[in-house]
Amino acid sequence: MTLKIALVGAGSVARRHVDVLHGLGTARVVSVTDAHLPAATALAAELDVPAFTDPAQALDAVEADAVYVCVPPFAHGPAELAALDRGKALFVEKPVGLGLQIAEQIGQRVEDTGVVTGTGYHWRCLDTAALARELLADAPPLLANGYWLDKRPPVPWWGRMDRSGGQIVEQLTHVLDTARFLLGEAVEVYAAGIRKAPDGAPQDYGDVDDATAATVRFRSGAVATLAATSALAAKHRAALHTVSRGLYLELSEQGLTAFGAQDRSEHTPAEDPRVTVDREFLEAVRGERESTRAPYGEALRTHRLACAIADSARTGRPVVLEERGPDGKGPVGQR
Repeated sequence: MTLKIALVGAGSVARRHVDVLHGLGTARVVSVTDAHLPAATALAAELDVPAFTDPAQALDAVEADAVYVCVPPFAHGPAELAALDRGKALFVEKPVGLGLQIAEQIGQRVEDTGVVTGTGYHWRCLDTAALARELLADAPPLLANGYWLDKRPPVPWWGRMDRSGGQIVEQLTHVLDTARFLLGEAVEVYAAGIRKAPDGAPQDYGDVDDATAATVRFRSGAVATLAATSALAAKHRAALHTVSRGLYLELSEQGLTAFGAQDRSEHTPAEDPRVTVDREFLEAVRGERESTRAPYGEALRTHRLACAIADSARTGRPVVLEERGPDGKGPVGQR
């Protein structure tokens, strides 16, 4: 069964998904939608499919089994709601929104409709992440250190908080999701940031912090320090390290290193997680697996944590993520 995919977004991430989906041989893109018509038209011409600027119009014009939403943080909402209105399976790239309001609305609609969902938190698809979780089951983590040390992306919207949400929401979110996967739910955060435009910076340099540091307390009692910067000339690294009694783990997209009392072991992912996350979504849409490893509900919980850290850095006050039930419901409060 070849699944028909309606693609929303025509940027580099969307193009990556096109390559993966077509490479898997079990799906094909049947339409391209982008608010910027020239971008939609260019990619659509390469794929020999129609181009649109409105996702609802695209879904009404072309039959599709699933919708891929690959848009900047500020553009989330219309495509997801159009897909959910029509009962379509939904894949959403991270982050799932700019703030919480629209993401919470979509999350409720996903729950109400029960459609298959997947998200771009592909670190969850690392077999090395699953191995790390197995190792930590016997050695619960006490401490974690996570970081995303990178350059500033060249797209003009990234430097504006009202367009990207900042580096915590847009980039560090992968590390936050991995921290939740390995340590459980966070209950309190405190963060601080610094913004200092370099000499000669353009007037539209923006208002995103150049560096942010956060302390996070988890329900398990574990604590973590998380850091992000976009001040480098090139991406340096992104990873999460955990400390347990007698065990130290270093996990990144590239692999897992485990340090025991007397030994050290290296583990390399068996498959590119960017391929795995798309393959597993297609399998879930076809009914070959019960769900994806990063459904929308999980992505929303991670987004809540990212927004809490961003809020704390902005206000200078701790943010308490109120206790939630098994379904993850409940507002984020401040103290």
